[in-house]
Amino acid sequence: MYFHKNLITITIFSVVSPSIFAEESNVKQLETIQLQAHPLVQTAADFAVADHIIDQKQLAGRATTIGDALSEEVGVYSNQYGAGSSRPVIRGQDGPRVKVLQHASETADVSSLSPDHAVTVDPVLAKQIEIIRGPSTLLYAAGTVGGLVNVTDNKIPTEMPENGHEGKVGFRYNSGSDERVATGGATVALGSQFALRVEGSKKHANDYITPDYVVEHDGHLDYERRVPDTFSKGETFSIGGSWIHDRGFVGMAYTKRHDQYGLPGHSHEYESCHPHGNSLHCSGHEHQEEGHDHDEHHDHDAGPWVNLKSERYELRTELYDPFAGFSKLRAHVSYTDYKHDEIDDKTVETRFKSKGYDARLELVHHEVAGWEGVFGTQYNQQKIDITGTEVLFSPADTKKWSLFALEHKQVGDFHFELGARADQQKIKIDSKQKDNNSHAFSGSAAVNWEFMPDYKLSLVGSHQQRLPQAQELYANGVHLATNTYERGNENLNIEKSNNLELGLHYEHDKLDYHVHVYQNWYENYIYAATIARVENENFRLVDYTQDKAKFYGAEAKIGYQLTDVYKLSLFGDVVRGKIDGKNAPRVPAGRLGTKVDADFADQWSGSAEYYRVFKQDHISTFENDTPGYNMVNLGITYTDHYKKDHEYRVYFKANNLLDQKVYQHASFLANIPQVGRNFTMGVEFSF
Repeated sequence: MYFHKNLITITIFSVVSPSIFAEESNVKQLETIQLQAHPLVQTAADFAVADHIIDQKQLAGRATTIGDALSEEVGVYSNQYGAGSSRPVIRGQDGPRVKVLQHASETADVSSLSPDHAVTVDPVLAKQIEIIRGPSTLLYAAGTVGGLVNVTDNKIPTEMPENGHEGKVGFRYNSGSDERVATGGATVALGSQFALRVEGSKKHANDYITPDYVVEHDGHLDYERRVPDTFSKGETFSIGGSWIHDRGFVGMAYTKRHDQYGLPGHSHEYESCHPHGNSLHCSGHEHQEEGHDHDEHHDHDAGPWVNLKSERYELRTELYDPFAGFSKLRAHVSYTDYKHDEIDDKTVETRFKSKGYDARLELVHHEVAGWEGVFGTQYNQQKIDITGTEVLFSPADTKKWSLFALEHKQVGDFHFELGARADQQKIKIDSKQKDNNSHAFSGSAAVNWEFMPDYKLSLVGSHQQRLPQAQELYANGVHLATNTYERGNENLNIEKSNNLELGLHYEHDKLDYHVHVYQNWYENYIYAATIARVENENFRLVDYTQDKAKFYGAEAKIGYQLTDVYKLSLFGDVVRGKIDGKNAPRVPAGRLGTKVDADFADQWSGSAEYYRVFKQDHISTFENDTPGYNMVNLGITYTDHYKKDHEYRVYFKANNLLDQKVYQHASFLANIPQVGRNFTMGVEFSF
């Protein structure tokens, strides 16, 4: 099939076309346009469910992994695996059901295969992070029922910098792990139409502290202040350039990333376990000497750790008024070469390799019968090869072709939005197992009704279909990060869900609030069902299977401007999950809290936050209750100018002031406490 070749040809044409159109057309200079990940330039009020945006200033003092960075948002938790890896959990869903994108493109890492695999996006370098819900999600993926995460960046300039240059540098320190993070980026004009961008980050953190952590040593219990194997360090470097003209831009970027982080709770004790029918047999653990030699010295030899390297090449272009009937053309092509080693006692136990290609083309059309919208096509390919102890499946090559569209229309007080996506997937497996060839179609509709001034009622419905991943189809091996032996099922059907959400919104000068209730009904929900367990141990045999499932919950946030200085907010969320009538695993507990934001005179601002995460006792088989905790956080920021148009910002945050022992039920390491009382201090300079 030559579909993907044609797509790349069209994309190349779209890169070349700006220069052709620019030379043949005599057009006047357009005003500066702020680009968004969403192809339709609209306000949040235009969407059935508002996209939530976390900007760079908010991200500056947050965690360096994507799940932890977003865990402060209503409806979002983290499945943290130590300090080096975390993914967001949205409305009780994670893994392949919560897609994380890098500027609307696939990351092409292996983070969806296991919670100990890092997502290769850098929140501290992000321009902003968007949590996208509703029909808009079908522009990027299907099956992401709770929503998806899009991390936008500045790697490829989209407009010329004012005064010929602009940039920002920052440094911060966190006492919880002696973490030091340095970031910097600058865009420089080279002539009147070419902009060069250079940016990077570097971090180094020791094992983090936690209150009263008990560790068993030689048969007796010891209290330790730090959790072993939770260190993390890494660096990212990116260089990009764009030719920017009066009708758009075309640019390229190269990014190199290197991370090293520990794997707490990761043991090779069960690597000899294997199934006998539907039972497990485990012989004594004998450490295997064979494996790849590791050519780097590392200070952390106490436990297993990950050495991750990734290189990414990107090309993006955008053209305004490309031809009759269309207002915008956008194309994006990327290639990612990814590898990580899982190392124990200086030996590479397992090596993961991934090569990923992603190309997408979008066209925004002019209004037709009152409808405005975008449609496009996408091709994605990922080749995964695993060698060593944890060979979950044979080398697999996954190819996916997609068509997508999003349309919206205003009719009186009603705003309608329609989304659709069609996917065709082929997985070629290098084994005697059969290849997979499947297709899926998803559709979504939403309506906003502004029934009174400042009030909006929203209703979102969708039917979504998710195609199974290679791991779910072909797994047959030990997975130490989750303490399981996994067996896939090559006969899995498409996962289908019907989803409904109702929202009430109010926006006024002093008072604002939003409330959402939702329910998701699944047919053929794909999950790892526990078949057997090692007696008196936590190692399990799991089979990927399918069943009926239901997830439902609510989210709410209300804010009131008490005075010109102080704003008070209340927030909360809760979600429940059932699979075959029984509690789903790793569903987060409910949360309820309050926050005061203050905007003082003389450039000072601050915040004080308290929330309660309740005990999670709605647990699945083989899970344990997770205790609740109280969280108190404080923050203060001072912003001023050290030169005209050059700003600096100094901030201080006190986190977990009560030094509570925090357990994340959504994590596979729910028995390991998170960081205790800690303080963050940072400074940023823009120029």
